[in-house]
Amino acid sequence: MNWLVVVAGAMVGAPLRYLTDRAVQRRHDTGFPWGTFTVNVAGSAILGLLAGAATAGAAPDRLQLALGTGLCGALTTYSTFSYETLRLAQDGARFLAAANAAASVVAGLGAAFTGAACATALWG
Repeated sequence: MNWLVVVAGAMVGAPLRYLTDRAVQRRHDTGFPWGTFTVNVAGSAILGLLAGAATAGAAPDRLQLALGTGLCGALTTYSTFSYETLRLAQDGARFLAAANAAASVVAGLGAAFTGAACATALWG
């Protein structure tokens, strides 16, 4: 039954990733991959919040599977981040490639830590 919970979360995460990416990218007239950046940071925040809730005993196993593995697994994308960063570098936009790599790591970690801190404040 656990795999069905993961599938249910992924069924929400995958279209949410696509729709968010398209909506964000449409609003920016730049080569920077803002859509992928947005979904990755949002997913990091959700996962940080979930991890903090799990640590506090406030997130049952099924919720962790649905949101952590399913939703966040389908929402976030390391492969697209890698491809878009490589594409920027190959197209000569080396500064944007480096900025994407650095900002994605810093913002993702910051979002995860912030999510965990929020969970601690709520359930700790």
